[in-house]
Amino acid sequence: MKPFLRLATIAGIAGIMLAATVARAEKADRDKPVNIEADRVSVDDVKQVQVFEGNVQLVKGTLIIRAERIVVTQDDDGYQRGVATGTPSVLPRFRQKREGQDEYIEGEGERIEHDAKAEKTEFFNRAWVKSGLDEVRGQFISYDAKSEKYFVTSGPNGTRAQPGSSERVRAVIQPKNKDAGAVTPPSRAAAVAPPLKGAPAIANPRQETAQ
Repeated sequence: MKPFLRLATIAGIAGIMLAATVARAEKADRDKPVNIEADRVSVDDVKQVQVFEGNVQLVKGTLIIRAERIVVTQDDDGYQRGVATGTPSVLPRFRQKREGQDEYIEGEGERIEHDAKAEKTEFFNRAWVKSGLDEVRGQFISYDAKSEKYFVTSGPNGTRAQPGSSERVRAVIQPKNKDAGAVTPPSRAAAVAPPLKGAPAIANPRQETAQ
């Protein structure tokens, strides 16, 4: 089944929850070491804080985060939390392979926070996430790999945009039968079988364009 995003309005909550039937992020990534490249690095072993600056690339298995600056902290259990920031013109980027599929989850925002222990990634301001063929944009996006859900809002930090604001959550959700448009010709055996009552042809769904 092709992954898709299903929109549901949440009464009394400022935002949109996108419940995704996508596969989980690559499970093997949990046990992989973190490899980081940067132009500069500073380390505080006492506070378990590492700051990487200048064309930074963080790799943990199939997970890749590219940014101008990444601050990594580590808890007592060895789990890392990374906060990535970029420049006004170049936003930090996130990419991770789906479990058991040759597809990726991709996203960007002015700030990206990845919590390895909670398996949660949050995108702040000018946020965009692509999941398979589906895309969503907003001012805040939270992706939870454990529950396989997205939470997207039109305002910053999980809030709703002020009345009159032009900020909106925008999503492109592809139909599940997108690749099922081709009709398989009947076999020779089927051609000589007793005729069945025909059904009208179903046209391919109209493709929506992201705004």
